[in-house]
Amino acid sequence: MTAYAAGGVLLLAGCASMPDSGDLRGVESTPRQDTQVRVFAVPPGEDAQPSEIVQGFLEALTSDDPHYKTARQYLTGDAAKTWRPEVSTTVLTDGPGAKAEGAGGREDTGEITYMLTGTKVATVDAQQSYAPATGAYGRTVHLTQDEKSGQWRIDALPQGVVMGESDFQRNYMSVNKYFFASNTSVARADTQPTAVADPVYVRRRVDPMTQMVRSVLSGPTRWLGPVVRSSFPTGTALPKDAGALTPDDRNKLTVPLNDKAAGVGANRCEEMAAQLLFTLHSLSPAVDEVELRAGGAELCSLTQKTVDAAAFRSSVRRPDYLYFVDAKDRLVRIPAGSSATKPDPAPGALGEGDTALRSVAVSRDEHTAAGVSLDGKSLYVGSLVSGGSLGEPVLRSHGRTEADRLTSPSWDAHDGLWVADRDPDNPRLLLLEEGKGDPLEVRVPRLDGRVQAVRVAADGVRIALVVEKGGKKTLLIGLIEREGKPGEQPAVRVVELRSATPELEEITAMSWAGDSRLVVVGREHGGVEQMRYVQVDGSTPDVPAPAALTGVKEVTAAEDDQMPLVAYSVDGIVQLPSGGQWQKVTEGTAPVYPG
Repeated sequence: MTAYAAGGVLLLAGCASMPDSGDLRGVESTPRQDTQVRVFAVPPGEDAQPSEIVQGFLEALTSDDPHYKTARQYLTGDAAKTWRPEVSTTVLTDGPGAKAEGAGGREDTGEITYMLTGTKVATVDAQQSYAPATGAYGRTVHLTQDEKSGQWRIDALPQGVVMGESDFQRNYMSVNKYFFASNTSVARADTQPTAVADPVYVRRRVDPMTQMVRSVLSGPTRWLGPVVRSSFPTGTALPKDAGALTPDDRNKLTVPLNDKAAGVGANRCEEMAAQLLFTLHSLSPAVDEVELRAGGAELCSLTQKTVDAAAFRSSVRRPDYLYFVDAKDRLVRIPAGSSATKPDPAPGALGEGDTALRSVAVSRDEHTAAGVSLDGKSLYVGSLVSGGSLGEPVLRSHGRTEADRLTSPSWDAHDGLWVADRDPDNPRLLLLEEGKGDPLEVRVPRLDGRVQAVRVAADGVRIALVVEKGGKKTLLIGLIEREGKPGEQPAVRVVELRSATPELEEITAMSWAGDSRLVVVGREHGGVEQMRYVQVDGSTPDVPAPAALTGVKEVTAAEDDQMPLVAYSVDGIVQLPSGGQWQKVTEGTAPVYPG
C-alpha cells in the first residue's frame, strides 16, 4: 500500500501477503486520512495468488471507486453481475481478518474458501440507515481458478461490503435528509409543515449531492417512516440520464424530475424544494437555491432566504434567553449566548419565588413556563407575563421520595408539555396538551424499565428517554405516534425505542443538541464520566466532543449549534462557547434553553 500525500492520493495495492492456511491475519484497516485524500484501488496483478485476490478485493472496497469497478475485477463474470455492494455496509472494529479454510490442496482442486472474521460495530442498510451492532462477524468467500488462464477469482461472496471502522469514517459521512411531521397534532392545517431530520450515511467523495437528492426522493428510512411524510409524489425520481447534480456559478441547483412530479401545485412544490434545501445546506459546494423541473418545464424555485416561509425547521430558531433556578429556588434568566452573569427573575409567578422550584421548562415560543416543586410532588404551569397568577398544580405525584416523583418537564413544538411520574406504584409518561387540562397517559409498548428523564425533540415526533433498570440508565430514542380525529383527545404512544448510546450504562444527563444530535453525560462500564455528542441512530457525529467538565449533573443545548452548551456542575452554571473553554456564569441549578 503506497500513499501519495502531496497529490492527495492513496493507492491500495492487492500485494500484501496472506497465508492460505495457518494463523489468522487481519486485513489492515487504513489509518484515518484527511478528508481531502482520495483513495484508488489497484486491479489484480497477473497470476495473483488467492491470498492476494482476497486482500486486494477487501482493500478495493475501501476506495473511492463510485461503482466498485475495480473491486469487480477480483470477481468472476457471473459473480460480478450478481454482487450488490449497495445492499449493506458492515463495519468492524478493525479490517476483516481472512483465513483459508482447509490446508492447501488448491493446485489439485482449483478452488479454495476463505473465512472473513471480525467484531461488528455497526451496519448500514440499503436505505443508508446506520444501526449499532455487536457480536462476531463471519462470512465466507470462495475462489476458483480458471482452467484456461489459470487466474484466480472470487466466484461466491456475501452481498454488500465490509470494512474496518477507520475506513468507514474516512469513506462515509452522516447527512440529514428532511421530511415533514405527519402527526395530526403537529402537522396542523393552520401551521407550516415541521421538518424532521432523518440521518443517513453516504459515501463522502462519491457525488454526495446527487446521492442525497436520490435519497430524499426514495423516501424516509423505515424507522422514521411511520411519523413523517414526503411532499414528493410517490414514484418521483431523477430521470435515468440525469447525471451528476452540481450547482451553477450562482449556487443554484437545478433538479430534473420524472413525470410523476409534473403538475404539482405551487405550495406542494415549494415544500418539495424545502426538503432539498434543508438536506443540502451542509454539503459543499453551497446550494443557495433549488429549481425543480419536470417535463422540460420549471415547477418552482426556492432560495435559502425564502425557505422559512415554506416550512419550519427547528434549528433555525435562536432562543432569546437561557433559564435556570437560582439560590432562591425561583425561575431566572439571562440573554442566551451572552457573557452576562447577573440573572433577572423571569416575568410571571414562577419568577416571583412564592413557589420553590427544583426544575423548569420553557415553551419554545418563550411565552409559558413549567416548574416542578422543590419536593418533586407538583407540576405548575404559568405565563411568562408579569402579574400572572400561578394557580393550582396541573399534576401531582404520590411517590414516597423525591427520586420517585416527577422528572424535569419538556415542551414539544406545539405547546405539549411532557413529564414522567417515577412513582414505583404507578410509573407513567404523561402529556398535557398546551400545558393544561387532564394529563394524557402515553403508552410506551415494550418499555423495559422506569423513565428517569424526558426530552422531546423540537419536531414533536421524536423523544429521548433515560430509562433505568437494574441500576443501569440507558438513553433510548422513540417515535411519538398519535391517533384520533382533529379536535378530539388523541391516543398517544411512544414506539420503536432504540438505544442511542449502547456502550454507555450510566446516563446522568442529556439534551437535544441539533436536528438529529444529542449531548450526553455518562460512563462506560468501569470507565469515568464523560460528555459526548451522539446521533439518534447511535452513531458518533464527526465533531469534537465537548471539553471535559467535572461533576456534571445537568446539561442543556439549543438546536442552534451557535449557542453555547450550558451545564450545571460542581462549579454552578457554566457554559462552553463554540471553540472555547468552560466558563462560569453564575450560581444556580437546572439550566434549560426553551424546549
